Amino acid sequence: MTRLSTLLRPIPSILAAASLLAIAASAAALNTGQRAPEIGLRDLNGNNVTIASLRGNVVLVDFWASWCEPCAEEMPVLERLYTTYRGQGFRVVAVSQDRAESNMRSFLQTHRVSFPVVLDAQHAVAGRYSPPRMPSSYIVDRAGVVRHVHEGYRSGDARTMESEIRALLTAN
Repeated sequence: MTRLSTLLRPIPSILAAASLLAIAASAAALNTGQRAPEIGLRDLNGNNVTIASLRGNVVLVDFWASWCEPCAEEMPVLERLYTTYRGQGFRVVAVSQDRAESNMRSFLQTHRVSFPVVLDAQHAVAGRYSPPRMPSSYIVDRAGVVRHVHEGYRSGDARTMESEIRALLTAN
């Protein structure tokens, strides 16, 4: 019994630390009205993707992963929005959270997109945005400020996202 109590002794400290980390993570989450953090990764064509280079456009930054079913539902919606509004200054950057590039590439064979996709295998970009779940989308205005955050994806979200994008595209 003494050995069991010795093994169980650190559990309250571990639980307390986990709770503090969860609180800190939620406090650090990116909110509307904040400047969009930099991306700074290369896309699948080797081009450097930065928020700074996209300034002047309305940008949707989407965090996704190949194993995420809602991400698979959302990807064609993002492609439709991109092809519909890119001529008006709308851009999409898809930030894959896959650890293996092969998983990401396999997903993209099935879900073809024409917008930039970057691999964030080390979660450096995710660390700056703190997406609460997959997928998470951040709609950024032309000045580089986050105006809308979408956590997860449901079919009704497409209309909401499109309305938000249109409003930002027509705003001065």
